[in-house]
Amino acid sequence: MSATTTGMLIKALRKEHGLTQAALAALLHISDKTVSKWERDAGLPDVSLLPALAEALNVSAETLLHGRIKPNQEDTGSMRRLAFYRCPICGSIMTGTGQAHITCCDRPLAPMKAQPADNAHQPVISTVEDETLLTFSHPMEKSHHIAFVAQVGYDRMMLVRLYAEGSQEVRLPRMPYARVFVGCTQDGLYQISTK
Repeated sequence: MSATTTGMLIKALRKEHGLTQAALAALLHISDKTVSKWERDAGLPDVSLLPALAEALNVSAETLLHGRIKPNQEDTGSMRRLAFYRCPICGSIMTGTGQAHITCCDRPLAPMKAQPADNAHQPVISTVEDETLLTFSHPMEKSHHIAFVAQVGYDRMMLVRLYAEGSQEVRLPRMPYARVFVGCTQDGLYQISTK
């Protein structure tokens, strides 16, 4: 998007979403003349309107104020660069293979940094039929538990969500050359050894 001012960006995003000035104004409970004024760079949106305007145009308020959308480099989709994000507020788990700017609960999230598994996070590994069984001895309490186990292969990922006071076992299908990660609610991300 080649917009260079807040007004130009609002206009470009409004059109991208198929909205008229009147339709956008109705969403924000303002007049269409106000939207027109913004788009002509004759004024800026009031700070109190920024969250609703950003939501209506599906961008961040910061992006609106910058007047441009800075695209990331094209994602080539390499699973080697897969990053995990976990919201400390709601516990949502997200992933990305490129340079993502991920927010949750109105907070920017940083990618979790994987560390080698310690004794508390390394499961006992066994084979059951044609699957790998991981059995954890980690506490599974509300404030401290294993939140997820992810198996990352060459072209796919399997994420298993775990819950407090739930099962401490995970069965994973055999996947050649896969990496396995464990996300702990308190201690962070670990890469476990499956050999």
